[in-house]
Order: sequence, then C-alpha cells, then structure tokens
Amino acid sequence: MNRILFEKSEITDGVAEFSGERAAHIVEVLNSEVGDTVKTGELDGKIGTGVVKKIESVESKDGKSYVIRLELSHTGESLQPWADLILAPPRPRVFKRLLPQLAAMGVGDIVLVGAKKVEKAFWGATVLKEENYRPLLVDGLMQSGTTIVPRLELRRNFVRFIREELDSLYPDSTRIVAHPYDAEPIGEPPQGRLLIAIGPEGGWTGEEVELLKSKGFRCRSLGGRILRTDTATIALLAKLNNETAEGK
Repeated sequence: MNRILFEKSEITDGVAEFSGERAAHIVEVLNSEVGDTVKTGELDGKIGTGVVKKIESVESKDGKSYVIRLELSHTGESLQPWADLILAPPRPRVFKRLLPQLAAMGVGDIVLVGAKKVEKAFWGATVLKEENYRPLLVDGLMQSGTTIVPRLELRRNFVRFIREELDSLYPDSTRIVAHPYDAEPIGEPPQGRLLIAIGPEGGWTGEEVELLKSKGFRCRSLGGRILRTDTATIALLAKLNNETAEGK
C-alpha cells in the first residue's frame, strides 16, 4: 500500500478510525507511531496525508489487531485515468488477478463484452458482484497511490454494443484493438484518451476485428507470440502509456 484510501462514508469531520488490513499495514509495515504522517486519500476524491492520532492494540483469539485514528488533510488532485478498456474477459481466476493491475495502471472504464470466444459460464461468476470486485480495484489504487475507482460495465452482446452504444459513450476516443495479425504501424504516439479493445484467450474472430475496424479501431500487435489475456493486457497498457507519455 503506497497510499491508504478511505470510502467517503469512513470519514467524519476529517477523521477516520479503522482497523483491519490497512491498520496492520500502518503499524507493521510502515512502523508508524502516534504523531507520524502517512499518505492517504478519499476514493474518487482528493489525496493528501493523515496524522496518526491513536494506535490501539487489540488481542483476540485470531491474534493481534489494531484500531487507528487518523486526522486527514486531502487537498491534492489524484492522477486521472488515461485509457478505457473493452475487454473480452478471461476465466474468473485470471480476471480477479487482472483487476488490481488495471486500476493501478490508470484504466477508467472496463467494459466486459461477450465476444464469440468468451466462455458463457463467466457471466455467472461471483467476481462480477460489486462487493467482490470493488476491493480488488481499491487494492490496485492503493498500490499506485491514486483514487479514481474504475467503472465496470457488462455488455454481453458485443455486436450490439459496438454498433449501437460505442460512438455515444466514447465519441472522442483514440481507438486501438489488440490483434497479432494485420497490425499496421502507427507512426505518431497516440493522442488523447485511449479506448483499447482486447480479445479473449482464443482471440477475436475475423468478423469481430472487421467490426472494430469499421468503428475506427487500429490494430496493434505485441509480436508474433500469442499471449494470455492478462499478459497481453498489461503489456499493451504499459507500452501505450509509455508512448503517450513520450508524445506529450
């Protein structure tokens, strides 16, 4: 955790009192004491610092835990998302591993689409419940030190989403599709907020790629090797983020 984050509901008159993993991290990893300052922030809000006002050690049958009170001052602006993602989701186990990384890397919207090769059983996965996926996203934000929680949307009908919703939701986006074949070189670094489409483990079908191209998506490749969805997603985000930063 590089920044301790709080829900708005956890903060009362500029003070947060809490226990659990965040409290243990402050005591056992940061070695903080009363009077020390730690980096903090409010989810979907500002960043700043918190001064430790109380550390209470609590013994239980499960071992030692802590209750901490922080006096917060949040006046700084968090880094904002720089890309949105259209993702044909992998298996739930892989998806859970991927979510914190997407939040940490600055993804704004995550639109899960029902591409042809997506396993139908995925749509019943428990990770799609907000109470299950939100903590994973928050974990990634605390790693990166940012506060803006990615928005997760489900669109099981991929074709309908691309044809009927895409342009109204992302009218000004620079559009890129991850596809290892027929990739065209893009000379200049991409500008503006990106919209990146990444296919399922088995890849996009030819028809899906053509539909994306018809909507202005340009193909990008990471080379001749076929990668797993989580590997390809992180690799492409890292590459594009670096190109975008260099182009500024």
